[in-house]
Order: sequence, then structure tokens, then C-alpha cells
Amino acid sequence: MRVLGVDPGLTRCGVGVVEGTPGRPLTLIGVGVVRTPPDLDLAQRLLRIEIGLEEWFEEHRPEAVAVERVFSQHNVRTVMGTAQASAVAMLVAARRGLPVALHTPSEVKAAISGSGRADKDQVAAMVARVLRLAEPPKPADAADAAALAICHIWRGTAQNRLAAAIAKQR
Repeated sequence: MRVLGVDPGLTRCGVGVVEGTPGRPLTLIGVGVVRTPPDLDLAQRLLRIEIGLEEWFEEHRPEAVAVERVFSQHNVRTVMGTAQASAVAMLVAARRGLPVALHTPSEVKAAISGSGRADKDQVAAMVARVLRLAEPPKPADAADAAALAICHIWRGTAQNRLAAAIAKQR
């Protein structure tokens, strides 16, 4: 399965594409960020994120998309921008008919490191280790996006099998 992970943000929207299946070595296909200037109008920033994500989808052809679930932060302006960038990612995926899964930061941290309280450095180090990289992807937003993709491959496929089994029972 090829999963595109998105760590949403207005200034830096992390993107990571990972391929593999649970129980087998995973492969990093691509990792990076879509950047927008902070002084640009919000609508133009969202448009640039959409264009950047469309390029990632077109180039890497994911089968599923994993987006970080937006959670309440103290800074309402930050959470709004993150939510808007998240919505753009979901829209791009939906337009292509791709399944979208939302994973919380603590869920991703627990999947990748074994602890839902892992810090960014621990997550980045585990991403490098799981993907057999010489060093963690940079910046941290890119490493987080790769961690989202890994989390979805490890957890999402099992969740999909459970949902299919439940649907079959009905």
C-alpha cells in the first residue's frame, strides 16, 4: 500500500509518501514540505497548498491518505490555519476518490515510538530507523508526515480489515 501522509500547516505543510505492508520493511518514496509565505493572503496560501499537494498526488499516486487530526491548541489562529490546510488535503484526496484517515498526534507517536508522549526528535529518529534512512527527514514537518504514513500502514490496514469483517457480518 502506498500512503501519502500530510502534516497540515499554512507555512509548512509536511508531506511524506511511504509504501509497504504491516510486518514487512517500509520504503520512503518521497518526503518534503509545501511552503507558503506568511505575508500572502489566506486564500492564496490555501491555493498554493492545494497546487503543491496536487503535484505530490500526481507524482506519487498514493492509494490512501493519512492526515493529522487537528486538536485544540491554545492559539486559535494556529489551529484555524492547521484545520484549513487539513481540509485542503482532504479535498484533494476526495477529488481523486482516495480514502482519507485522520490520526491524532498521540496515536502517531505511539505507533512510531511506543509512547504517545514522544517528542519531535524521538519521532524523527524512529522514522529514520523504520525507513532505514541515514538521518531523519528534514524539516520536522516532513518527518511528521512520514510518521503519519507509517502509522496508517501499520494501523489503518488492520482497521480496514476489521471494518470489512463487521460489514460482512451485517
